[in-house]
Amino acid sequence: MSAREMPAAGRWAIYVGVAILFAIACGFLSNWQFSRNADRSEQLQLVADNYDATPVPLGDLLAPGAEMNPADEWRPVRMRGQYLADEQLLVRNRAHGGSAAFEQLVPFRLDDGRTFLVDRGWLAPGNQQSEPDEIPAPPTGQVTVEVRLRPEEAAPTSGRTAEAGQVPTINLGLVEEQTGPIEQGAYGLLLSEDPAPATAPAPVDPPSNDPGPYLSYAVQWILFAVMGFGFLTYVIINERKLRREEDEDDEEELPAPAPAPEKPTGERRRVDPVALHRSRKRPKDRDADDEDALLDAR
Repeated sequence: MSAREMPAAGRWAIYVGVAILFAIACGFLSNWQFSRNADRSEQLQLVADNYDATPVPLGDLLAPGAEMNPADEWRPVRMRGQYLADEQLLVRNRAHGGSAAFEQLVPFRLDDGRTFLVDRGWLAPGNQQSEPDEIPAPPTGQVTVEVRLRPEEAAPTSGRTAEAGQVPTINLGLVEEQTGPIEQGAYGLLLSEDPAPATAPAPVDPPSNDPGPYLSYAVQWILFAVMGFGFLTYVIINERKLRREEDEDDEEELPAPAPAPEKPTGERRRVDPVALHRSRKRPKDRDADDEDALLDAR
């Protein structure tokens, strides 16, 4: 049985089922976008609360060997020690200004003996080669450094590697393979150095304050669900209209019954005497029959 031959109620039940399934799918997608919007709002609030906070000693937020509290991301901390310039690395393929730039990583030995990784900023590719033309040296001797805490990045799942002296991401495990032991709980994004060097990498861009399109996408999925039921209503109304028009066309195609002949009024009906005579039966006359018999015998 085709959809055309199916009873209207059956087709409409299928339409309603499809609309309900579509609305459920839209509901899940809308809820997913609402969740992403909530996560993004939390990130923006975290940046707003921590980015310009007053710097505190590193030990107040990150104990030796401990993991960073996610609520402390972007918090400025202060450290005293010296850079290990001989162990510096470059992070390759860092998007900046529409180009694939580098970032300079230098381990920093604190006065308490532990080593903390500092991201000093980004460096542009060279004019004749991909590596930077010049890598600024960090300050020598005792330095007071202020950095913002950041969690490490994930290691490449594709197995992407880098040449010696470089790393593909700021993954502390990969960095440690080339620098020796460093704190694994977090790294620092450079805020200031005292004394300041003559030249330094460009500061890394601050985090974006764009809330993203998640909320608008969530509302759009809700509207899609409503539009699905609106389209269903339109289909049912249109189908009923077409059915009525087809029924009216079928009635017009039926032959009209022939009209009965009308009897004239005010006119006397003529009587045919011959037909009237034939329609009447003559009564039997026995005497006439006997007389005829006698005449025939003579």
